[in-house]
Amino acid sequence: MARLPRIVIAGHAHHVLQRGHDGGPIVRDDEDRRQWLALLRDTVASQRVSLHAWVLLDDHFHLVATPPEAQALGRMVQSLTRRHAAAFNRRHARRGTLWEGRYRASLVQPGAWLADALVYVEQHPARAGFVAAAADWPWSSAQHHLGMVRDPAIGEAAAWWGLGNTPFEREATWQRRLAEGLDARAVLRITTATRRGWPIGEPDFLAALQATAPQRLVPRPRGRPPRSAA
Repeated sequence: MARLPRIVIAGHAHHVLQRGHDGGPIVRDDEDRRQWLALLRDTVASQRVSLHAWVLLDDHFHLVATPPEAQALGRMVQSLTRRHAAAFNRRHARRGTLWEGRYRASLVQPGAWLADALVYVEQHPARAGFVAAAADWPWSSAQHHLGMVRDPAIGEAAAWWGLGNTPFEREATWQRRLAEGLDARAVLRITTATRRGWPIGEPDFLAALQATAPQRLVPRPRGRPPRSAA
């Protein structure tokens, strides 16, 4: 099924995914990773995007971010990917594209679904078996949310503040959430929605979005429509 046109709404969080071309690496060492992170922080600040979570893997990255205006999300991602590709190619004496086409983005319902998206992103390295626990992966916002480091680029979502009344309570709750991870159905739904460009949320949230959108925001049900009564 082809991806639906990307929908971006100001003031809403979006889960963003960008992969390397043909599964190739987008970073090769820690110098590349530091370069990418510096560019992420710079582009987030320049576009006034609120960054809630991020993770960098060797061949792709994920972000959860809220733009102040719809166009700001695309400007931020495009600036990040363009500048990183130029620096990567220059440093490694290579030419050609670094990225696999356009970035993917999925609008996320506030509340529980946004909290799940944050878990999805920060727990990704542990879920993939690269580390034993999310806290062991230094190239994500997990260590920030666990109180291990301070990431100046992070602007906390309301879903984060609802985890507890004090930093200690929020960090302890987040430690449990990352250790538990998400069930397989939630992982599949977030993965599929992001790859296809579908919004993520409850049926009433999706219906409210659809009522104001000029294009379809969710896939049509499979099979033939039911016959109307004669």
